[in-house]
Amino acid sequence: MEIKFKYIIFAAFFETTTMLEELTFRNVYSFRDEVCLSFEATSDQMGEGTYAVTMPDGKRLLRFVLIYGANAAGKSNVLKALNFLREFVFATPDTIDKGTQVIPFRLDQVSSDKSSYFGARFYANGVRYHYELELDSKQVLLEKLSVYQSNQPTMLFERTSAEGTSAIKFNPSVVKLSQAARAEIELRCYRNMSLFAARGQVNIAIPLIDEAREWFRLSLSRMVTPDDRMFRKAQEMLETDDNVRKELLSFIKYADFNVVDLQTNRVQVKLSEGVKELFFKSGEQIPTFLSTNFVHKVTNDKGDEYYTLPSGLQSRGTQRILGLESAIYSANADSSVLPIDEIDSSLHPDLVEYLIYHFLRSDAQSQVIATTHSDSLLDTIDDLLRKDSIWFTEKQPDGNSELYSLVEYKGLNKISSFRRSYRGGRFGAIPNIG
Repeated sequence: MEIKFKYIIFAAFFETTTMLEELTFRNVYSFRDEVCLSFEATSDQMGEGTYAVTMPDGKRLLRFVLIYGANAAGKSNVLKALNFLREFVFATPDTIDKGTQVIPFRLDQVSSDKSSYFGARFYANGVRYHYELELDSKQVLLEKLSVYQSNQPTMLFERTSAEGTSAIKFNPSVVKLSQAARAEIELRCYRNMSLFAARGQVNIAIPLIDEAREWFRLSLSRMVTPDDRMFRKAQEMLETDDNVRKELLSFIKYADFNVVDLQTNRVQVKLSEGVKELFFKSGEQIPTFLSTNFVHKVTNDKGDEYYTLPSGLQSRGTQRILGLESAIYSANADSSVLPIDEIDSSLHPDLVEYLIYHFLRSDAQSQVIATTHSDSLLDTIDDLLRKDSIWFTEKQPDGNSELYSLVEYKGLNKISSFRRSYRGGRFGAIPNIG
């Protein structure tokens, strides 16, 4: 099936803004030196209002970023860095001896003993925040949250560490806490956990800090990998939300034009009477599992006929596209950041293009960070994709990964084919096949 569509991105206007501005990190995974992935848009006006959304302070942020790179160059590690930050912020270790689980750069003799750093600038309900976290394998060394109530940041809290003991300083001019509340947070804030996690165990309200904490909880989605069983998520959503069913049905025709309906129901696990008597009490509910059937319409010499096939007989690509679309649907609904590793995995290039187009034309504040090997997407620059949305990772001879943007190169307006330029090595980030 040939997919033909015209890229038209509609303008949208948001009452509130909840978006990621940038992620900075160093000494994490394959990145020894500090790098910054920025969503800030250039002066390019393409897709203004949906692709590039204006914040209350006038800053314009992108909703989509695409990262290229050779295998093992570090592009997946960019997403893993964001995923680590998301998980660490709410992790509550049982003991202080468990460690922080951070993984520093390990391809030299000194970085393993150095601290790792994460920084995130973001907007929560239209307010700009800056969160910083520095830690080693054992403890948090620095944790700081600032809010921008003017052009200059105002510190909300700063946590430092000395000899394994945390010292937490709250800004009394904007954070109103009793001495007892401060003491309880400090008591619960182990050296190997975040202050956000400790704050979650104390039943008080801290307005600005809580808004930032909720951004991490609600606006950062778990990283999607090629091995994730995304179709299970789609099944669960199909069972509970009829709008999802309509959305997926309208989308799936691009993956398999024969599919005309999706039927989800719960099927009881079949057990022998002996097993029931052994493991279940009288009257106890027998477990069920979700089953999704695909209704296919075929046209032959008999006319139109309909056949129902279980999900297990559908292609990996069909299942993955439904899983991805359900994840994007959730991200749109929650105004969250969705990291997708290898967005092109098991999918036809035209279908990847449509998935991106479908996302960008939605009226939402969601963002997607995706990695890919699909260089055909570079042919859509200035049509579907913006130049400032393209990033590259490249591994240096010393093992350190670098992260850089397409717009760092000069003369881009003179390039007739970004795909040919990339394949020719102009931007790096390709396999070194000698």
